[in-house]
Amino acid sequence: MRFQSTVAILSGLLVASPASAAPSNRQGSGGKCKSQLGGAVYLTTNGQANYVVSLGVEKNGMLSKGKMVATGGCGSASISSATNMSATADPLVGQSALTVAGQNLFAVNAGTSDVSMFSIDGADPTKLVMVGMPAKVPGEFLNTVAASAKHKIVCAAATGAIAGVSCAPFDETSGIGAMDALRPIDLGQTTPPVGPTNTVSQVLFSEDQNTLFAIVKGDPGTPGKTGFVAAFPVTAAQGNTAASVSAQGKQSSPDNTLVLFGTTILPGTTDLFATDASFGAAVLSVAADGTTTTKARGVVDGQAATCWTTFSPATKTAFVTDVLVNRLVEMSVEDASILRVLDLSANKQSGMIDLRAMGSMVYALAPGNNETATAVVVVDAKAGKQVQVMDLGAMGVTGRAQGMAIMEL
Repeated sequence: MRFQSTVAILSGLLVASPASAAPSNRQGSGGKCKSQLGGAVYLTTNGQANYVVSLGVEKNGMLSKGKMVATGGCGSASISSATNMSATADPLVGQSALTVAGQNLFAVNAGTSDVSMFSIDGADPTKLVMVGMPAKVPGEFLNTVAASAKHKIVCAAATGAIAGVSCAPFDETSGIGAMDALRPIDLGQTTPPVGPTNTVSQVLFSEDQNTLFAIVKGDPGTPGKTGFVAAFPVTAAQGNTAASVSAQGKQSSPDNTLVLFGTTILPGTTDLFATDASFGAAVLSVAADGTTTTKARGVVDGQAATCWTTFSPATKTAFVTDVLVNRLVEMSVEDASILRVLDLSANKQSGMIDLRAMGSMVYALAPGNNETATAVVVVDAKAGKQVQVMDLGAMGVTGRAQGMAIMEL
């Protein structure tokens, strides 16, 4: 079965690596004025001591070295089902290990099962200051986080032995409040989890922020382990009652999907664009009651593990990455058809994971390999060409790095 071979190849890649080098708090802005920044790109080191890396985005879309700040928590790594060793590339087996809401950034700490909150400086978005203390989640091995600026709510998912979704209110001054009771997801996992299948992939809010989605990978080789999307309604604040996320969600398994992974909201619609590691990607329709169905399905030929996606505002298309094939695949958000394949093999990376789009650029995290260091690859979405590779090795960032979030000024 093609899916089984895909998972075997992916799992085989996720082998143990040397411990992360201790990151420094160095700045590498090259003396550029703050006014030249058009935004920032963020990722986590996911090391034993976890750090957020913030890279400046210049007005022309190019990256400049920024800063590193400790999260106050620890990272971790899943276990490869093929080798029983700690994973390197995509150690959190998910998308959105950190997210931005308003002027705040949130990051998960898988090893300590808590969420850190930072304020983003209005003039220099590479400058982050922790707000409050990391908030403990009543689950194990956090791997994804979502936040709503509209409702002042942050939600994180755990995918270890105690798996599920927990939410809390947040305040720009005091930080994250008490996380609520876990909305359980029956995975039967361990801590750390054995992956990549049978794990939570991502949590994210709908465009109107009135629904929280949890994306869960299936395991076709195990009876009863069918992947699904869970939709949790959000109740807005009323008077002295804070906004809240329902304890009950509508769970559905879209037809002809197996291992739903990274997902992005399609602006102006209620649709989702989701990757599926077994074949490529799909456009998913969400009904008023939260039921998710398959609207269109696109097979990515030659793919090994199509797992991460972003929507480009410049091209109004989706881009997907593969940790084992070094290319960006551009797909239609109408019918999931392949529009363009951008071969990036000249940069000698093995592939890419988390990615986000801002302006005309797509920023993708490349975990690195024996020949190349961990880097952020910058591609001009309109021109269809690589314009920069930002090497992160000098900052102590290793293949355990995870997540991608952006702030546009």
